[in-house]
Amino acid sequence: MKLSFEQLKSMVVFAQVVEQGNLTAAARQIGLTRAVVSYHIKKLESQLGVKLLNRTTRAIALTEAGSHYYQSCRIIAEQALAANLHMENLRDEPEGLLKITCPVNAGLQLVVPALSDFCLQYPKIKLDVMLTDDVVNIVQEGIDLAIRGAPLIDSGLQASKLSTLPTCLCGSPLYFKKQGRPASPAELEQHAWVIHKLSSSVIELSRGGRSYSVAIKGGISTNNAAARTAFIEGGHGLGRIPVYDALPKIKAGTLELVLEEYQLPSIDIFGVFPPGSAGSKKLRLLIDYLKAYFIKIDSHATRKMMPA
Repeated sequence: MKLSFEQLKSMVVFAQVVEQGNLTAAARQIGLTRAVVSYHIKKLESQLGVKLLNRTTRAIALTEAGSHYYQSCRIIAEQALAANLHMENLRDEPEGLLKITCPVNAGLQLVVPALSDFCLQYPKIKLDVMLTDDVVNIVQEGIDLAIRGAPLIDSGLQASKLSTLPTCLCGSPLYFKKQGRPASPAELEQHAWVIHKLSSSVIELSRGGRSYSVAIKGGISTNNAAARTAFIEGGHGLGRIPVYDALPKIKAGTLELVLEEYQLPSIDIFGVFPPGSAGSKKLRLLIDYLKAYFIKIDSHATRKMMPA
């Protein structure tokens, strides 16, 4: 069978449909109309003489033939992307668009200031930044880099560790006035907590080689880190929060440390990206920049938390 340039295009379109999960998302990702995407799929099936997709109004599913064909189409699409990235990397000054997603609170306090500095250093790189506490499907949304505070779950993605952020236990002066201040890990279970839904419901502490596990409960829970800190400041309970978030509030007197002589687990921050983006010069520059920026922030926070 003779392969035409038009069929090569259809193969790339087919790979995108499979990866995006539906025709509409694929059309948005590659800049075509849904009708054109549908045309390419139907033409491929006609040329090949086999059905590639089982389609309903809401979903698509690969046939057995489609599953085998997708593997070849995926390789072609990845090789085309790699060729473009190679040309991009030959330019002296990196340029182009990077789409980034990160949690709201960490984004506003850490990531946005870092990105602001990055843009000053690399003015030809444009940024599209999405702040959300939801776990975004970065392949379907066309995201180049997702900043997350958890290890990878989807093995189809790649990750680079950006930083390790220390955490601390805090409460407000108002809370301590009403409920008292815990003097040991055992007393923590008797206190109210502001629950962060995306974190563990067990607090781990250690001191002098001994470890403690504390199950926490409370009347307020939230999926937003900034809201959690605000509720703690309001006197609704204790909370474990990152040091970078606690420092300004401690300085302002709205938060106080609890059991500061005990060590708490840190939060590992990862940059997660699709495998096809790994060769991008501008993405590597951004990841390296964020690593250096977080080292500076972490060092500053550690010095501030140390007793005089």
